[in-house]
Amino acid sequence: MKRDIVDFVSRCLTVQDVKCDHQWPGGVSQRMSILTGKWERVTMDFIVGLPRTVGGYDSIRVVVDRLIKSTYFILVQVQYTSEK
Repeated sequence: MKRDIVDFVSRCLTVQDVKCDHQWPGGVSQRMSILTGKWERVTMDFIVGLPRTVGGYDSIRVVVDRLIKSTYFILVQVQYTSEK
């Protein structure tokens, strides 16, 4: 049965047309730079809209070191007015 299915798929024009549309076009890959030191490349994000704690913190700043996969969560206060 598996052989029959492979044979049918290889000869069916509809299946061949549909398969080509869903594949990414081939191209040249881009090399990623090799990191040599800690904290050379970091990413940061904020988690906002949390309930305010006793210390007055209402957000978390997330800092990630891409080389050693180290993550830091820092409590922060976000106080923005409508003008900011």
